[in-house]
Amino acid sequence: MSHPSAVSGAFGQPFTQQIAFFRAKLGNLVPTQRWDDMQAQAHDTGFMVAGAAKADLLTDLAAAVDKALSEGRGIEEFRRDFQSIVARNGWTGWTGEGSIQGEAWRVKTILRTNAYTSYSAGRHTQLLDGNFAFWVYRHGDSREPRPEHLALDGIALPPSHLFWMKFYPPSDWGCSCYALGARTAASVRRLGGNPSKTLPANWDAIDLKTGEPAGIGKGWGYAPGASVAQAVQAVAAKIGSWDYRVAKAFMEDVPAPQRDALAQAYRALPSTADDVRRYVQAIEQDRAPALDAPSRTLGLLTEDQIASAQGVKANGFDFSLSVDEVRHVLSQHGDSGTELARGQRAVTADDFALLPAILNAGQPRPVGRSNRHDAAVFEVTTEIGGETYVTRWEYRSKRRTLALQSFFIRTGKRA
Repeated sequence: MSHPSAVSGAFGQPFTQQIAFFRAKLGNLVPTQRWDDMQAQAHDTGFMVAGAAKADLLTDLAAAVDKALSEGRGIEEFRRDFQSIVARNGWTGWTGEGSIQGEAWRVKTILRTNAYTSYSAGRHTQLLDGNFAFWVYRHGDSREPRPEHLALDGIALPPSHLFWMKFYPPSDWGCSCYALGARTAASVRRLGGNPSKTLPANWDAIDLKTGEPAGIGKGWGYAPGASVAQAVQAVAAKIGSWDYRVAKAFMEDVPAPQRDALAQAYRALPSTADDVRRYVQAIEQDRAPALDAPSRTLGLLTEDQIASAQGVKANGFDFSLSVDEVRHVLSQHGDSGTELARGQRAVTADDFALLPAILNAGQPRPVGRSNRHDAAVFEVTTEIGGETYVTRWEYRSKRRTLALQSFFIRTGKRA
C-alpha cells in the first residue's frame, strides 16, 4: 500500500485537518539558532526554521511552506521561493549554505519535515475522530529503512496504547512512516497489517545517546499533533469544503499583524507570480478547463487595505482572479492596436504576473460601482518602469473577495 501524499492529503479529499494544524502555528513564529531550540510538543504550537532568527525572514519562510502545503506545490517551486527569500533577507550562515548539494538538502529538509509533521498531525485528528479500534503502523518504504521502523511495520495496537505517545510517526528526520485506522482484525489485514504481531522486547528502552527509545531521533519522541488534536478538530469542522477558500481558511485566529505580514510575503513569492502567469496563459490558450480551480487567489487583504476599501466590510477577504474575469480583461485590453489608440499598451500574461507586487505596493480606493453587478469597485494603481498599471477590483460579498474587474497599462503614447 502506497503512502498517501503528505502534501496533497489523504483519501483524495481536501485535507483540512492538516492545514488547520499548520496554520494554527503561524501566529507563533519562533526565532532559533539551532534545530533543537524547540523540543517535542512545542512544535505543535509554533513554527521555526533552524537558524532563522529575524521576524521578516521567518514570516517569508512560513508563507512559502504554507503555500507549498496548502496548494500542493512541489519541491522545485519551494526551492525557487527559498532562494528568493534567502537573497531578499540577506540570510547567511545557514546550514547547507555554499554548495548545491547543501542547499538541496536544506530545502528538502524544511519542506519535508513540515509536510510530514503536519500530515501526521492532521491524520492524528482524523484517526481520533474515526473511533478506530486499532491504529496500524506502516513503514514508509524509504530507500534506507531504519531497522527499528521496519520491525514495527504492520503492528496494530489500540489508540490508547502507550506506544503511540512515543512512536506515532514521524519519529526522526526523513521518516515517512504513517498510521492507519482499522475497526476489525480483517480491516487490519486489508491495510497490510498483522493483528498477531507483537511489539519487540524492550521496545521502550531508552537510548542514552538520544534520550529516546531506539529508533526515535533526538527530540522526536512525541506524537505530532496529539497535544492540539481537539483544537484542530474543532477548527477544521468550521469549513465544509476546501476549493478556492484555501487562502482564507483557518487564518482568522492568526493575529492581525502576523496575518498581514504573511499575506504580503505570499504575494512576494516568485511562485505566486509564476502561478498567475501560468493561469493567464492557460486561459489565453483556451486551456481553462484544465486549470486546478476556476479561481486563483492573490492573498488576503491587509488591515490597511481593508480600511482603505471604504463603504464595505472586507474582513477576511482576499484578492482573486477567475477565468471569466481574465477573459474579460484580455478582450478589453489585450489588443495592441486598440490600446495604442488609448495611450495604453496591451496587457500580457507577464503583466498579470506583476499583480501580486502591485497589490503589495498599493491600497484600494473606491471608484464607483460596476455596470455588470452593481457592486462597489476599488482601484489599485502603481508606477512600474515609467508606466502606470491600473487595476480595478469588484466587491463580491458571497465569495468574500475583491475580484479583478479591469486591468490596463497607461504609457502616454498614442497612435
